[in-house]
Amino acid sequence: MAAQAFSSLADNALFIAAIALIQELHGPDWLAPMMKWSFALAYVVLAAFVGALADSFPKGRVMFSTNALKVAGCMLMFSYANIGVPSQYQTYLVCMAYGIVGIGAAAYSPAKYGIVTEMLPPAMLVKGNSWIEGLTVFSIILGTVLGGLLISSSVSAALLSHSFIGKLVHTPAEAAILVIAFVYLLAALCNLLIPHTHVRYPPQQKNPVRLVRTFWGYVRVLWKDKLGQISLAVTTLFWGAGATLQLIVIEWGRSHLGYQLDKASMLMGVAALGTVVGSILAGRIPLRRALSVLPVGAAMGLVVLLMPLVYSPWSVYLLLLITGGLAGFFVVPMNALLQHRGHVLLSAGHSIAVQNFNEQLNILLMVAMYTLLLWLQLPINVIIVIFGTVVAVLMVVFMRWSKRNLQANPELHEQIGQEGHGRALDSSH
Repeated sequence: MAAQAFSSLADNALFIAAIALIQELHGPDWLAPMMKWSFALAYVVLAAFVGALADSFPKGRVMFSTNALKVAGCMLMFSYANIGVPSQYQTYLVCMAYGIVGIGAAAYSPAKYGIVTEMLPPAMLVKGNSWIEGLTVFSIILGTVLGGLLISSSVSAALLSHSFIGKLVHTPAEAAILVIAFVYLLAALCNLLIPHTHVRYPPQQKNPVRLVRTFWGYVRVLWKDKLGQISLAVTTLFWGAGATLQLIVIEWGRSHLGYQLDKASMLMGVAALGTVVGSILAGRIPLRRALSVLPVGAAMGLVVLLMPLVYSPWSVYLLLLITGGLAGFFVVPMNALLQHRGHVLLSAGHSIAVQNFNEQLNILLMVAMYTLLLWLQLPINVIIVIFGTVVAVLMVVFMRWSKRNLQANPELHEQIGQEGHGRALDSSH
């Protein structure tokens, strides 16, 4: 939990620091969502391969190696001015460096989630997942806050005035990136402490063409499963909406509330508290009742619609707290259900890779739509109304979909929590 929390914290702090660096280099505004897009693209492109990687080696070792790749991307970004790239192309180098971090994150994810199903029985998955998911969401939002703090005038001035740091960096963004590199190193130390679970998987396929073909088979398995398809649809929507909401809140804070980048990014920290509380409360929900939280997702979409109506700090904070709480409460049981079905039907690494593929593909789609709306110069409050409405309507569709599945297949209730591992893999041989 500590390893993935620190690593995710650094990923998201680096995103804010990279935006600040692009602003210092006078890069175009569209590079910020493009960085988010390039980060998600790595998950989609590598989805067929990272599951096999995670199941081929001890997951603690995989997490350490992929975290090292994140450090390499971070240091490439830090060295943007020292490797001979012309000044007019340095902003693109920053974007590419964050894409390298995305490659490390894509390979890291199946290992960090897959190890949960290796350590815990099905009955403990919701409770364990509530802590894992709570820390993951919390680290995403807190990382945004940390990035905002590091580039703020007071903190950056203190860093730049330090005798050692001042010799290495010259701008607030450079100082922030240097600090974030040490957070990645802290995550690496935690990775070294992860115990070996001694879980063994069959030898993994190494032929790239066969890996892609096999991966598409895994995707079909989860989408055809009547429980897997609902939980996969919900978590896919959640992560796509979450990535877009991060960008929306930063822009909303800037244009609607008049905040600078550092203060606007800290608004997500308010939602973090609600998310963690919601995730912990969700840990009380038995796995068999995971589908009962679907209406909470629709409520989250409706609450987002209130954002254009609030201005005072307390109303802003209360709204973000409620939004975060609803998000944490409904995604934890759905993620646990998806991990459970993936573990029963496939393997830990492959099921998480399928989940990441779908979620990151939706991030690509929703961030691209958000970028298009910005390009069309729609006001941020109009974009928020479109966003909240789409989320609420899709959640209602998923609720009706789930109800029809349960009515047509009453035995689905008995499948939740059943023992088993890799049943679809066994039947395919």
